[in-house]
Amino acid sequence: MERVASSKSIKLSDKEFTKISKALAEPRRVQILKQIGTSKEPTACGQIYESQKISPATLSHHIKELENAGLIETIRSGKFMNLSLRREVFQAYLDRLSKI
Repeated sequence: MERVASSKSIKLSDKEFTKISKALAEPRRVQILKQIGTSKEPTACGQIYESQKISPATLSHHIKELENAGLIETIRSGKFMNLSLRREVFQAYLDRLSKI
């Protein structure tokens, strides 16, 4: 992702835009992203697991897809993982989407 002007401004490449679009094409990932985005603090993976009612392997897959798309950041603390929305990337996606 190319940084432009301020430290919060990002310009997505076509490839990055497509990766995000594909990641968000799955409704469950949108739900997970909403849950992560509602908090200013990182969200514990366990909280997402409890609310989504899916297997740990399925949750792991969805998290990996969101992370590969650049939408979330994972913070590991021992065996625990916390997730946070990369708001500047999500905003860059929304900005580009609004120009279609």
